[in-house]
Amino acid sequence: MEFIDLARKRWSCRTFEQQPVEPEKVARIVEAARVAPAAANRQPVRLAVAKTPEGLAKLAKAADLHGAPLAVVVCADAQRAWRRPCDGMRTDIVDATILADHMMLEAADGGLGSCLICWFDPSIVRRELALPEGLEPVIILVAGYAAERPASPERHNRARIPADELVFASL
Repeated sequence: MEFIDLARKRWSCRTFEQQPVEPEKVARIVEAARVAPAAANRQPVRLAVAKTPEGLAKLAKAADLHGAPLAVVVCADAQRAWRRPCDGMRTDIVDATILADHMMLEAADGGLGSCLICWFDPSIVRRELALPEGLEPVIILVAGYAAERPASPERHNRARIPADELVFASL
């Protein structure tokens, strides 16, 4: 499949079958994260993978997981992040979102639905997962077999701004 077709195919699924995600698909999602680029290759991101009822119940205290059988908490480590010299901007959050995007696209390529969740209580995630000091939960990616019809790949033609509006300067 062409990359642009995969990108258009991916959609935010919010209703999942209770069928577990096969271990090999979980491994491929983690591998997609592992190979994701990071600023200066500092790799300031760590994952917590929840796939058991107990692990998912812990995360469900902090967020609506939409009944997904798999949840990956993407955490950033500010101490490992590269900082832009001119203003000190940290790249850990940027790196975390790149990594989450890689995982989300791998899930779509593997026939799974997924959704990025930012609406969660980080203090509950920290407590329930006993996160090590310095790790900040940034995103929760939920994934599994969709129990709803996927969104049309053509939706971008009406739901996204046109390219000439997106690109404000072409130098």
